[in-house]
Amino acid sequence: MTPASLTQEPQSVSSAVTRNAFFIVVTVNEDAASRAAVRGWCADVANLVRAVGKRVPGGNLSCVVGFSSDAWDKLFGEPRPAQLHPFREFGTGARVAVATPGDILLHIRADETDLCFELATQLMTRLEGAVTTVDEVHGFRNFDMRAMIGFVDGTENPTGNEAAHFTVIGEQDDPDFTGGSYVLVQKYLHDMKGWNALSVEAQERIIGRTKLQDIELDEGVKPSWSHSSLTTLEDEAGNEIKILRDNMPFGRPGSGEFGTYFIGYARSPAPIEQMLENMFVGSPPGNYDRLLDFSRAVTGGLFFVPSQPLLEALAELEPGASSVPEQPSEQATEPAAAACADGSLTIGSLKGAPRHE
Repeated sequence: MTPASLTQEPQSVSSAVTRNAFFIVVTVNEDAASRAAVRGWCADVANLVRAVGKRVPGGNLSCVVGFSSDAWDKLFGEPRPAQLHPFREFGTGARVAVATPGDILLHIRADETDLCFELATQLMTRLEGAVTTVDEVHGFRNFDMRAMIGFVDGTENPTGNEAAHFTVIGEQDDPDFTGGSYVLVQKYLHDMKGWNALSVEAQERIIGRTKLQDIELDEGVKPSWSHSSLTTLEDEAGNEIKILRDNMPFGRPGSGEFGTYFIGYARSPAPIEQMLENMFVGSPPGNYDRLLDFSRAVTGGLFFVPSQPLLEALAELEPGASSVPEQPSEQATEPAAAACADGSLTIGSLKGAPRHE
């Protein structure tokens, strides 16, 4: 690893808010040819994004690629990102943050569905025969930034330089992987009949915010088991710990399926995992997120997002290599937007520390 690699351009983690997103999770087939094909594909992603994006210059097309712990080991070997590990399950019984198979995550965003569709088609065509798709979700932006359950999504997302601070790995974190991020994804299915049977006041207590105005409830009113209370974190100095979310509603009304695809980016998986523990186990244990009485997690995966130059350089790396390949110092890369995307369930709404009544 060379000094030039310590200041790497991130992938488009903080790209602008878009109307549509595709989430595709695949596993890599268990043969040497498939692994080699995936490594070679890493060098093609940026070129495909540019080629498709030029067809609609103002379409805000982007793609983020992430790799799971197992995938990193079998595709690239050592060194590996310091905090990359398999997805950790939380909870018991009917309330569990489950881990499901997945080696590679594709997070494709654009203002129009056709751009997402075309890029997904091109990316997956290059992977044909080398991977197996285990999950694919086409998300959409819902009215005035509202989640499927009717509350505004992503109110507390960091923006600008703050977004980079909370999502991009720095030299002090993991020098070999500066410019990278971690991303955790979950697919939630909602019991909309049960949720809609509640009064607005009951829904607001569960979320911890007003439904129409999107204002946080007063401390004396908001329960300690509300969603916003349990997904609120601070460090030991009392500073807010934030993550960046770009969740999307999805569903099939004809099949009675209504859901939210949660996707959270951070410079470490630790804060997102703490939020999940608070939600599914409770803080303190037993004081769980009552939103989970109406929302069920059916997938779960943790992935490492390499910097843009490293993603392209990974095409040259094989397990057993002594180091990550030298990354191009003058590589033309897609710039990361300064403003962040927003969205949440509102999973990950961060403002202050968990409070208990």
